[in-house]
Amino acid sequence: MPYITIESGILSDTQKEELMKQLTEVSSEIMKIPQEFFMITIKEVPDKNFGIGGKTIDKVKAQYIQTQM
Repeated sequence: MPYITIESGILSDTQKEELMKQLTEVSSEIMKIPQEFFMITIKEVPDKNFGIGGKTIDKVKAQYIQTQM
């Protein structure tokens, strides 16, 4: 039974449903295993608990938004 775990920032219910749907469909197709056998969990990590390049993700996002304006 394939088990897929995703760790990400906070997602909406709609995003979670779409992510689970598409991951299951694609994985089933590639692995040739029925969709009913797949299990998926999503672990949401708040942006302040997630870092890249020595900065928390909330700060990275804020800097990115400022450069895009």
